[in-house]
Amino acid sequence: MSTPLIELQNVSRIYDLGHIQVAALQGVDLDVQEGEFLAIVGPSGSGKSTLMNIVGCLDRPTAGTYTLNGTPVAELDDDGLARLRSRTIGFVFQNYNLLPRTSALENVATPLLYQGVSRKDRLARAGAALERLGLGDRVNHVPTELSGGQQQRVAIARALVTEPALLLADEPTGNLDSSSGADVITLLHELNAAGRTIVMITHDVDVARVASRQVHVRDGRLIA
Repeated sequence: MSTPLIELQNVSRIYDLGHIQVAALQGVDLDVQEGEFLAIVGPSGSGKSTLMNIVGCLDRPTAGTYTLNGTPVAELDDDGLARLRSRTIGFVFQNYNLLPRTSALENVATPLLYQGVSRKDRLARAGAALERLGLGDRVNHVPTELSGGQQQRVAIARALVTEPALLLADEPTGNLDSSSGADVITLLHELNAAGRTIVMITHDVDVARVASRQVHVRDGRLIA
């Protein structure tokens, strides 16, 4: 088998609150192969958000090792970690995190600005990403002119515009009605079928069922 895109070995995350230490993750082992669609499932407080932050290079483990796309994360300084994150991971959040007074096109183009892509190429790639997600007629709309489902599609287009190895989706249907949520899940399934590696964090076991594999987190540990 090829080297995993994501490889966590005996990863723990301890938060030192001064008078007490809280073990958010304990001894987590997890491999994700390129092209997988993995759902990380758990209730609030289970440790799944901490696991997402580590997988997304937004936090570092207290112990254990994390290798992302062949790179040992612990060997990187903060700048190196930011570069790896921006080039390797596309993020999709529950709250969309779109710039409020900025068009869909400019929102999607924003990640390319930090990669030094020219404005002409940024807008061309952003337009293509929006067209791909069925929003070619909404490129000049600001978020308040879009439905929740359309805003989430813009967020997914923004996550994909850099062609990342990994799409990391944190509760991507959490703020959507059931119909829009189903549309987003169908879109993620289609992206995975086209070869995109997806890790989705959710508390909803029904949403998790679309993934090809599920892992459950409880009390900071992975359970079957």
